Amino acid sequence: SGDEDNTFTGNVDNEINGNWILAPTGSIHEARLKAKVKRRLRKNSSRDSGRGDSLSDNGDVVRSVVPPTSPKGKLLNRRSRMGKGRGLPKKGGAGGKGVWGTPGQVYDEDKVDVKDPNYDAEQENCIYETVVLPLDEETFEKTVTPIVQEYFEHGDANEVAELLAELNLGSMRGDVPMLAVSLALEAKASHRELTSRLLSELCECVLTAADVEASFHKLLKELPDLVLDTPGAPQILGQFIARAVADNILPKSFIDGYKGRVDCEYARAALDRAAVLLRMSRWTGLRIDSLWGSGGGQRPVNQLIKEVNLLLKEYLLSGDTVEAERCLRELEVPHFHHEFVYEVITAVIMVLESKGNRTLQMILQLLKSFCASTVITVDQLRRGFERVYLDMADLSIDVPCAYSLLEQFVEQSFDAGVIDKKLRDLCPCRGRKRFISEGDGGRLKLESC
Repeated sequence: SGDEDNTFTGNVDNEINGNWILAPTGSIHEARLKAKVKRRLRKNSSRDSGRGDSLSDNGDVVRSVVPPTSPKGKLLNRRSRMGKGRGLPKKGGAGGKGVWGTPGQVYDEDKVDVKDPNYDAEQENCIYETVVLPLDEETFEKTVTPIVQEYFEHGDANEVAELLAELNLGSMRGDVPMLAVSLALEAKASHRELTSRLLSELCECVLTAADVEASFHKLLKELPDLVLDTPGAPQILGQFIARAVADNILPKSFIDGYKGRVDCEYARAALDRAAVLLRMSRWTGLRIDSLWGSGGGQRPVNQLIKEVNLLLKEYLLSGDTVEAERCLRELEVPHFHHEFVYEVITAVIMVLESKGNRTLQMILQLLKSFCASTVITVDQLRRGFERVYLDMADLSIDVPCAYSLLEQFVEQSFDAGVIDKKLRDLCPCRGRKRFISEGDGGRLKLESC
Protein backbone atom coordinates (compact mmCIF):
# COMPACT_ATOMS: atom_id res chain seq x y z
CA SER A 1 0.00 0.00 0.00
CA GLY A 2 0.96 3.64 -0.15
CA ASP A 3 1.36 3.87 3.64
CA GLU A 4 3.82 0.97 3.62
CA ASP A 5 5.83 2.68 0.89
CA ASN A 6 5.92 5.89 2.84
CA THR A 7 7.06 4.02 5.94
CA PHE A 8 9.82 2.25 4.02
CA THR A 9 10.90 5.56 2.46
CA GLY A 10 10.85 7.21 5.89
CA ASN A 11 13.05 4.49 7.33
CA VAL A 12 15.50 4.91 4.46
CA ASP A 13 15.56 8.66 5.02
CA ASN A 14 16.42 8.16 8.69
CA GLU A 15 19.58 6.22 7.75
CA ILE A 16 22.54 8.12 6.20
CA ASN A 17 25.76 6.38 5.27
CA GLY A 18 24.79 3.33 7.44
CA ASN A 19 24.13 5.40 10.59
CA TRP A 20 20.70 5.77 12.16
CA ILE A 21 19.28 9.20 12.80
CA LEU A 22 17.08 9.91 15.84
CA ALA A 23 13.36 9.53 15.34
CA PRO A 24 11.10 12.54 15.33
CA THR A 25 9.97 14.01 18.64
CA GLY A 26 6.33 12.92 18.15
CA SER A 27 7.09 9.17 18.10
CA ILE A 28 9.17 9.42 21.29
CA HIS A 29 6.31 11.17 23.03
CA GLU A 30 3.87 8.46 22.02
CA ALA A 31 6.21 5.72 23.35
CA ARG A 32 6.46 7.49 26.67
CA LEU A 33 2.69 7.70 26.95
CA LYS A 34 2.31 3.99 26.25
CA ALA A 35 4.95 3.09 28.88
CA LYS A 36 3.26 5.35 31.42
CA VAL A 37 -0.12 3.69 30.85
CA LYS A 38 1.48 0.23 31.16
CA ARG A 39 3.08 1.18 34.49
CA ARG A 40 -0.26 2.44 35.74
CA LEU A 41 -1.95 -0.81 34.77
CA ARG A 42 0.78 -2.87 36.39
CA LYS A 43 0.54 -0.85 39.62
CA ASN A 44 -3.22 -1.19 39.86
CA SER A 45 -3.32 -4.85 38.80
CA SER A 46 -4.56 -6.07 42.18
CA ARG A 47 -7.38 -3.57 42.26
CA ASP A 48 -8.39 -3.86 38.64
CA SER A 49 -7.45 -7.50 38.04
CA GLY A 50 -11.07 -8.55 37.86
CA ARG A 51 -11.83 -6.03 35.16
CA GLY A 52 -9.39 -7.45 32.62
CA ASP A 53 -7.99 -4.08 31.45
CA SER A 54 -5.69 -4.07 28.42
CA LEU A 55 -3.91 -1.54 26.27
CA SER A 56 -4.88 -0.94 22.63
CA ASP A 57 -2.54 -0.11 19.82
CA ASN A 58 -3.38 3.58 20.15
CA GLY A 59 -2.43 3.66 23.84
CA ASP A 60 -6.04 3.76 25.13
CA VAL A 61 -7.18 1.60 28.02
CA VAL A 62 -9.71 -1.02 26.92
CA ARG A 63 -12.11 -2.46 29.54
CA SER A 64 -13.10 -6.09 29.26
CA VAL A 65 -16.61 -7.40 29.69
CA VAL A 66 -15.78 -9.01 33.06
CA PRO A 67 -17.83 -7.14 35.69
CA PRO A 68 -15.88 -5.34 38.44
CA THR A 69 -17.50 -7.44 41.18
CA SER A 70 -16.41 -10.77 39.66
CA PRO A 71 -14.00 -12.73 41.98
CA LYS A 72 -12.32 -14.35 39.02
CA GLY A 73 -9.43 -11.98 38.98
CA LYS A 74 -8.89 -12.21 42.77
CA LEU A 75 -8.85 -15.98 42.67
CA LEU A 76 -6.36 -16.19 39.82
CA ASN A 77 -4.08 -13.43 41.08
CA ARG A 78 -1.32 -14.68 43.39
CA ARG A 79 0.44 -11.38 43.99
CA SER A 80 0.12 -9.31 47.12
CA ARG A 81 -2.78 -6.89 47.06
CA MET A 82 -0.86 -4.38 49.11
CA GLY A 83 1.67 -3.91 46.38
CA LYS A 84 4.58 -4.16 48.83
CA GLY A 85 6.45 -6.63 51.03
CA ARG A 86 8.86 -9.52 50.36
CA GLY A 87 6.69 -12.42 51.45
CA LEU A 88 8.24 -12.70 54.94
CA PRO A 89 6.13 -13.82 57.97
CA LYS A 90 4.37 -11.21 59.99
CA LYS A 91 6.08 -9.80 63.05
CA GLY A 92 9.25 -11.70 62.30
CA GLY A 93 7.56 -15.06 62.95
CA ALA A 94 6.13 -14.00 66.31
CA GLY A 95 2.59 -13.57 65.06
CA GLY A 96 -0.10 -16.03 64.10
CA LYS A 97 -2.18 -18.67 65.80
CA GLY A 98 -0.41 -20.98 68.26
CA VAL A 99 2.83 -18.94 68.28
CA TRP A 100 4.42 -17.98 71.59
CA GLY A 101 6.92 -15.48 70.19
CA THR A 102 10.00 -15.29 68.07
CA PRO A 103 12.39 -18.26 68.09
CA GLY A 104 14.79 -18.07 71.01
CA GLN A 105 12.70 -15.63 73.00
CA VAL A 106 12.87 -16.21 76.77
CA TYR A 107 10.03 -15.05 78.97
CA ASP A 108 10.60 -13.85 82.49
CA GLU A 109 8.49 -15.06 85.38
CA ASP A 110 5.31 -13.10 85.85
CA LYS A 111 5.51 -10.92 88.86
CA VAL A 112 2.57 -10.97 91.20
CA ASP A 113 0.77 -7.66 91.25
CA VAL A 114 -0.12 -6.82 94.82
CA LYS A 115 -2.70 -4.30 93.62
CA ASP A 116 -4.54 -6.97 91.67
CA PRO A 117 -8.07 -7.34 93.14
CA ASN A 118 -7.71 -11.20 92.87
CA TYR A 119 -4.42 -11.19 94.78
CA ASP A 120 -4.36 -13.50 97.84
CA ALA A 121 -1.33 -13.35 100.08
CA GLU A 122 -2.01 -16.81 101.57
CA GLN A 123 -1.62 -18.57 98.20
CA GLU A 124 1.84 -17.16 97.56
CA ASN A 125 3.68 -19.95 99.45
CA CYS A 126 1.34 -22.84 98.59
CA ILE A 127 2.81 -26.11 97.24
CA TYR A 128 0.50 -28.23 95.05
CA GLU A 129 0.97 -32.01 95.01
CA THR A 130 -0.96 -34.92 93.56
CA VAL A 131 -2.76 -36.82 96.29
CA VAL A 132 -3.28 -40.58 95.78
CA LEU A 133 -5.97 -41.99 98.01
CA PRO A 134 -5.13 -45.15 99.98
CA LEU A 135 -6.56 -48.40 98.64
CA ASP A 136 -9.36 -50.14 100.47
CA GLU A 137 -9.70 -53.92 100.58
CA GLU A 138 -11.84 -54.27 97.44
CA THR A 139 -9.80 -51.84 95.34
CA PHE A 140 -6.56 -53.43 96.57
CA GLU A 141 -7.53 -56.87 95.31
CA LYS A 142 -8.73 -55.55 91.92
CA THR A 143 -5.55 -53.53 91.43
CA VAL A 144 -2.81 -55.85 92.70
CA THR A 145 -4.16 -59.17 91.36
CA PRO A 146 -3.59 -58.28 87.65
CA ILE A 147 -0.08 -57.04 88.52
CA VAL A 148 0.85 -60.39 90.09
CA GLN A 149 -0.74 -62.40 87.27
CA GLU A 150 1.19 -60.43 84.66
CA TYR A 151 4.35 -61.03 86.69
CA PHE A 152 3.80 -64.78 86.29
CA GLU A 153 4.09 -64.20 82.52
CA HIS A 154 7.08 -61.83 82.25
CA GLY A 155 8.93 -62.57 85.54
CA ASP A 156 10.27 -58.99 85.99
CA ALA A 157 10.22 -58.22 89.73
CA ASN A 158 11.50 -54.66 89.17
CA GLU A 159 8.42 -53.79 87.15
CA VAL A 160 6.16 -55.07 89.94
CA ALA A 161 8.09 -52.98 92.47
CA GLU A 162 7.65 -49.85 90.34
CA LEU A 163 3.92 -50.43 89.93
CA LEU A 164 3.41 -51.01 93.65
CA ALA A 165 5.46 -47.92 94.50
CA GLU A 166 3.02 -45.79 92.49
CA LEU A 167 0.09 -47.01 94.62
CA ASN A 168 -0.81 -45.74 98.06
CA LEU A 169 -1.08 -49.15 99.74
CA GLY A 170 -1.48 -47.72 103.22
CA SER A 171 -2.62 -50.33 105.70
CA MET A 172 -2.92 -52.93 102.90
CA ARG A 173 0.84 -53.08 102.38
CA GLY A 174 1.17 -56.21 104.50
CA ASP A 175 -1.41 -58.03 102.33
CA VAL A 176 0.78 -58.03 99.20
CA PRO A 177 2.73 -61.23 100.15
CA MET A 178 -0.49 -62.86 101.27
CA LEU A 179 -2.19 -62.18 97.92
CA ALA A 180 0.86 -63.35 95.94
CA VAL A 181 1.13 -66.64 97.86
CA SER A 182 -2.64 -67.24 97.60
CA LEU A 183 -2.45 -66.91 93.81
CA ALA A 184 0.63 -69.14 93.66
CA LEU A 185 -1.11 -71.96 95.56
CA GLU A 186 -3.25 -72.69 92.50
CA ALA A 187 -0.46 -72.03 89.98
CA LYS A 188 2.42 -74.10 88.61
CA ALA A 189 5.67 -74.89 90.35
CA SER A 190 7.47 -72.34 88.18
CA HIS A 191 5.01 -69.64 89.30
CA ARG A 192 5.67 -70.53 92.95
CA GLU A 193 9.38 -70.13 92.32
CA LEU A 194 8.69 -66.70 90.81
CA THR A 195 6.56 -65.80 93.85
CA SER A 196 9.39 -66.66 96.24
CA ARG A 197 11.77 -64.50 94.21
CA LEU A 198 9.25 -61.66 94.16
CA LEU A 199 8.89 -61.66 97.94
CA SER A 200 12.65 -61.55 98.32
CA GLU A 201 12.91 -58.60 95.88
CA LEU A 202 10.03 -56.61 97.37
CA CYS A 203 11.33 -56.99 100.91
CA GLU A 204 14.21 -54.70 100.04
CA CYS A 205 12.27 -51.78 98.53
CA VAL A 206 8.48 -51.97 99.00
CA LEU A 207 7.88 -54.29 101.96
CA THR A 208 9.46 -54.70 105.37
CA ALA A 209 10.24 -57.86 107.29
CA ALA A 210 7.32 -57.07 109.60
CA ASP A 211 4.94 -56.95 106.60
CA VAL A 212 6.11 -60.37 105.39
CA GLU A 213 5.80 -61.90 108.86
CA ALA A 214 2.30 -60.50 109.31
CA SER A 215 1.26 -61.93 105.92
CA PHE A 216 2.38 -65.46 106.82
CA HIS A 217 0.54 -65.20 110.15
CA LYS A 218 -2.66 -64.41 108.24
CA LEU A 219 -2.04 -67.26 105.80
CA LEU A 220 -1.73 -69.76 108.66
CA LYS A 221 -5.01 -68.52 110.11
CA GLU A 222 -6.83 -68.80 106.75
CA LEU A 223 -5.52 -72.27 105.89
CA PRO A 224 -8.90 -73.98 106.59
CA ASP A 225 -10.45 -71.85 103.82
CA LEU A 226 -7.51 -72.28 101.45
CA VAL A 227 -7.66 -76.08 101.77
CA LEU A 228 -11.16 -76.06 100.25
CA ASP A 229 -9.74 -74.81 96.93
CA THR A 230 -6.25 -76.32 97.16
CA PRO A 231 -6.08 -79.58 99.16
CA GLY A 232 -2.27 -79.48 99.24
CA ALA A 233 -2.16 -75.93 100.63
CA PRO A 234 -0.54 -76.88 104.03
CA GLN A 235 2.47 -78.57 102.38
CA ILE A 236 2.85 -75.76 99.82
CA LEU A 237 2.62 -73.06 102.49
CA GLY A 238 5.20 -74.93 104.57
CA GLN A 239 7.57 -74.83 101.61
CA PHE A 240 6.95 -71.08 101.21
CA ILE A 241 7.78 -70.56 104.89
CA ALA A 242 10.99 -72.60 104.62
CA ARG A 243 12.02 -70.69 101.49
CA ALA A 244 11.30 -67.34 103.18
CA VAL A 245 13.47 -68.32 106.17
CA ALA A 246 16.25 -69.42 103.80
CA ASP A 247 16.01 -66.07 101.96
CA ASN A 248 16.26 -64.18 105.29
CA ILE A 249 12.93 -62.39 104.87
CA LEU A 250 11.43 -64.34 107.79
CA PRO A 251 13.18 -64.68 111.16
CA LYS A 252 14.31 -68.16 112.21
CA SER A 253 12.24 -67.81 115.37
CA PHE A 254 9.03 -67.67 113.31
CA ILE A 255 8.42 -71.44 113.51
CA ASP A 256 9.58 -71.74 117.12
CA GLY A 257 7.03 -69.11 118.17
CA TYR A 258 4.18 -71.46 117.28
CA LYS A 259 5.40 -74.45 119.29
CA GLY A 260 2.66 -75.68 121.63
CA ARG A 261 0.27 -72.91 120.56
CA VAL A 262 -1.26 -74.31 117.36
CA ASP A 263 -4.75 -75.78 117.45
CA CYS A 264 -5.45 -75.98 113.69
CA GLU A 265 -4.28 -79.23 112.15
CA TYR A 266 -3.60 -77.58 108.80
CA ALA A 267 -1.39 -74.90 110.34
CA ARG A 268 0.45 -77.58 112.32
CA ALA A 269 1.06 -79.56 109.11
CA ALA A 270 2.43 -76.46 107.35
CA LEU A 271 4.81 -75.63 110.22
CA ASP A 272 5.97 -79.25 110.48
CA ARG A 273 6.72 -79.28 106.74
CA ALA A 274 8.76 -76.09 107.03
CA ALA A 275 10.68 -77.38 110.06
CA VAL A 276 11.52 -80.67 108.30
CA LEU A 277 12.83 -78.87 105.22
CA LEU A 278 15.01 -76.55 107.29
CA ARG A 279 16.47 -79.49 109.24
CA MET A 280 17.17 -81.35 105.99
CA SER A 281 18.99 -78.29 104.64
CA ARG A 282 21.23 -78.22 107.72
CA TRP A 283 21.90 -81.95 107.96
CA THR A 284 21.76 -83.26 104.38
CA GLY A 285 22.64 -80.10 102.47
CA LEU A 286 19.23 -79.77 100.81
CA ARG A 287 19.13 -76.52 98.81
CA ILE A 288 16.03 -74.61 99.83
CA ASP A 289 16.63 -72.02 97.10
CA SER A 290 15.88 -74.68 94.47
CA LEU A 291 12.92 -76.09 96.33
CA TRP A 292 10.44 -75.39 93.54
CA GLY A 293 12.87 -76.29 90.79
CA SER A 294 13.57 -74.26 87.68
CA GLY A 295 10.56 -73.65 85.52
CA GLY A 296 9.98 -74.90 82.02
CA GLY A 297 12.35 -73.51 79.43
CA GLN A 298 14.88 -72.46 82.07
CA ARG A 299 15.97 -76.07 82.50
CA PRO A 300 18.95 -77.36 80.55
CA VAL A 301 18.22 -79.58 77.55
CA ASN A 302 20.09 -82.58 78.98
CA GLN A 303 17.93 -82.51 82.10
CA LEU A 304 14.75 -82.37 80.03
CA ILE A 305 15.87 -85.35 77.95
CA LYS A 306 16.56 -87.37 81.12
CA GLU A 307 13.11 -86.55 82.51
CA VAL A 308 11.45 -87.53 79.23
CA ASN A 309 13.28 -90.88 79.25
CA LEU A 310 12.30 -91.46 82.87
CA LEU A 311 8.66 -90.66 82.03
CA LEU A 312 8.74 -93.17 79.18
CA LYS A 313 10.25 -95.92 81.35
CA GLU A 314 7.60 -95.40 84.05
CA TYR A 315 4.84 -95.59 81.44
CA LEU A 316 6.16 -98.87 79.99
CA LEU A 317 6.07 -100.34 83.51
CA SER A 318 2.65 -99.02 84.57
CA GLY A 319 0.79 -98.41 81.30
CA ASP A 320 -1.05 -95.42 82.82
CA THR A 321 -1.56 -92.85 80.05
CA VAL A 322 -3.25 -90.34 82.38
CA GLU A 323 -0.22 -90.27 84.71
CA ALA A 324 2.13 -89.97 81.74
CA GLU A 325 0.13 -87.01 80.40
CA ARG A 326 0.19 -85.31 83.81
CA CYS A 327 3.97 -85.75 84.09
CA LEU A 328 4.50 -84.35 80.60
CA ARG A 329 2.37 -81.29 81.39
CA GLU A 330 4.28 -80.69 84.63
CA LEU A 331 7.50 -80.32 82.66
CA GLU A 332 6.00 -77.05 81.29
CA VAL A 333 7.90 -77.31 78.00
CA PRO A 334 5.25 -77.48 75.25
CA HIS A 335 7.85 -76.31 72.73
CA PHE A 336 9.94 -79.40 73.58
CA HIS A 337 7.27 -82.07 73.02
CA HIS A 338 8.79 -83.02 69.65
CA GLU A 339 11.72 -84.38 71.69
CA PHE A 340 9.27 -86.70 73.46
CA VAL A 341 8.10 -88.05 70.08
CA TYR A 342 11.72 -88.53 69.01
CA GLU A 343 12.61 -90.39 72.21
CA VAL A 344 9.51 -92.58 71.92
CA ILE A 345 10.31 -93.71 68.37
CA THR A 346 13.98 -94.32 69.08
CA ALA A 347 13.00 -96.29 72.17
CA VAL A 348 10.66 -98.41 70.04
CA ILE A 349 13.47 -99.17 67.60
CA MET A 350 15.82 -100.06 70.44
CA VAL A 351 13.52 -102.37 72.40
CA LEU A 352 11.07 -103.66 69.79
CA GLU A 353 13.22 -106.61 68.83
CA SER A 354 13.60 -107.80 72.43
CA LYS A 355 10.30 -106.71 74.02
CA GLY A 356 7.95 -107.87 71.28
CA ASN A 357 4.68 -106.46 69.97
CA ARG A 358 3.32 -105.40 73.41
CA THR A 359 5.71 -102.45 73.64
CA LEU A 360 4.73 -101.31 70.17
CA GLN A 361 1.03 -101.32 71.00
CA MET A 362 1.60 -99.40 74.27
CA ILE A 363 3.61 -96.72 72.47
CA LEU A 364 0.94 -96.38 69.78
CA GLN A 365 -1.74 -96.04 72.45
CA LEU A 366 0.31 -93.36 74.24
CA LEU A 367 0.88 -91.29 71.09
CA LYS A 368 -2.76 -91.61 70.08
CA SER A 369 -3.87 -90.45 73.54
CA PHE A 370 -1.51 -87.45 73.52
CA CYS A 371 -2.65 -86.40 70.05
CA ALA A 372 -6.32 -86.68 71.02
CA SER A 373 -5.79 -84.50 74.11
CA THR A 374 -3.69 -82.00 72.07
CA VAL A 375 -0.76 -82.36 74.45
CA ILE A 376 1.27 -83.10 71.31
CA THR A 377 0.28 -81.09 68.26
CA VAL A 378 0.38 -82.25 64.65
CA ASP A 379 3.43 -80.10 63.95
CA GLN A 380 5.35 -81.50 66.94
CA LEU A 381 4.47 -85.03 65.90
CA ARG A 382 5.70 -84.36 62.37
CA ARG A 383 8.96 -82.82 63.63
CA GLY A 384 9.60 -85.82 65.88
CA PHE A 385 9.11 -88.30 63.02
CA GLU A 386 11.26 -86.24 60.64
CA ARG A 387 14.10 -86.12 63.18
CA VAL A 388 14.02 -89.91 63.41
CA TYR A 389 14.06 -90.17 59.62
CA LEU A 390 17.20 -88.01 59.47
CA ASP A 391 19.00 -90.00 62.19
CA MET A 392 18.32 -93.45 60.76
CA ALA A 393 21.85 -93.75 59.39
CA ASP A 394 23.27 -93.48 62.91
CA LEU A 395 20.57 -95.65 64.50
CA SER A 396 21.19 -98.45 62.01
CA ILE A 397 24.78 -98.72 63.29
CA ASP A 398 23.56 -99.80 66.74
CA VAL A 399 20.47 -101.65 65.49
CA PRO A 400 21.03 -103.31 62.09
CA CYS A 401 17.31 -103.95 61.69
CA ALA A 402 16.41 -100.29 62.35
CA TYR A 403 14.97 -99.63 58.88
CA SER A 404 12.63 -102.61 58.92
CA LEU A 405 11.52 -101.89 62.49
CA LEU A 406 10.86 -98.25 61.59
CA GLU A 407 8.81 -99.27 58.56
CA GLN A 408 6.75 -101.58 60.75
CA PHE A 409 6.15 -98.86 63.34
CA VAL A 410 5.26 -96.24 60.72
CA GLU A 411 2.78 -98.53 59.00
CA GLN A 412 1.02 -99.37 62.24
CA SER A 413 0.99 -95.66 63.21
CA PHE A 414 -0.70 -94.87 59.91
CA ASP A 415 -3.24 -97.66 60.42
CA ALA A 416 -3.99 -96.34 63.92
CA GLY A 417 -4.56 -92.80 62.59
CA VAL A 418 -1.58 -91.25 64.38
CA ILE A 419 0.14 -89.97 61.22
CA ASP A 420 -1.08 -89.13 57.72
CA LYS A 421 -0.15 -90.62 54.37
CA LYS A 422 2.29 -87.81 53.52
CA LEU A 423 4.35 -88.44 56.65
CA ARG A 424 4.23 -92.18 56.07
CA ASP A 425 5.60 -91.80 52.54
CA LEU A 426 8.60 -89.86 53.86
CA CYS A 427 9.82 -92.91 55.78
CA PRO A 428 13.28 -93.90 54.52
CA CYS A 429 14.04 -97.44 53.50
CA ARG A 430 17.32 -99.22 52.84
CA GLY A 431 17.95 -100.39 49.29
CA ARG A 432 17.33 -104.10 48.71
CA LYS A 433 20.36 -106.39 48.43
CA ARG A 434 20.74 -108.83 45.60
CA PHE A 435 20.36 -112.42 46.78
CA ILE A 436 22.67 -113.81 44.07
CA SER A 437 25.96 -112.17 43.26
CA GLU A 438 27.80 -112.82 40.01
CA GLY A 439 31.18 -113.01 41.73
CA ASP A 440 30.08 -115.43 44.46
CA GLY A 441 29.49 -118.41 42.19
CA GLY A 442 25.71 -118.24 42.46
CA ARG A 443 25.63 -118.52 46.24
CA LEU A 444 22.72 -116.91 48.09
CA LYS A 445 23.49 -113.85 50.29
CA LEU A 446 21.67 -114.10 53.61
CA GLU A 447 20.32 -110.91 55.22
CA SER A 448 20.69 -110.20 58.90
CA CYS A 449 17.01 -109.37 59.20
